[in-house]
Amino acid sequence: MATNETNTSATLENAATAPVGKNRGPAARVDRVSTATGAGSVAETSAGRTTIAEGVVAKIAGIAAREVSGVHALGGGGARALGALRDAVNATDLTQGVKVEVGETQVAADLTIVVDYPMPIQEVAENVRSAVGAAITRLVGLQVVEVNVAVNDVHLPGDDAEDTDVEARVS
Repeated sequence: MATNETNTSATLENAATAPVGKNRGPAARVDRVSTATGAGSVAETSAGRTTIAEGVVAKIAGIAAREVSGVHALGGGGARALGALRDAVNATDLTQGVKVEVGETQVAADLTIVVDYPMPIQEVAENVRSAVGAAITRLVGLQVVEVNVAVNDVHLPGDDAEDTDVEARVS
């Protein structure tokens, strides 16, 4: 038993000193805080306490990203297929394609997007990064330490007919 506890401590120490990048776990990207709910941001004042859940921050990020010109959709192929089903029953998931990590004072966000052709991909990604960062800062009041954008696909104008066929078969 003591050996496992020692190995766990050593692993945590190594993770804390590991360089930033792929070898370092995602929990190291933001300053974490332990809350009663286990996830979210807590702000205390003399008048009371405000808790913001990760789902709220993810929804804000998703809405902001969808408003950027050139973003056709959020999420990977499977998520978009499930999203089409949700849309058919008017249960759109605004957090689709969005993952956030919320700490005490900081937020990190990862978004997967589909870009409309022929929009410049780097420009769309930068606009998404800007819009998501600004929305989180303005609406949640937390510092955004990073917004990672993964472009999963390019939507061609001719794909709309295929999208309609799929939705008709689902309905």
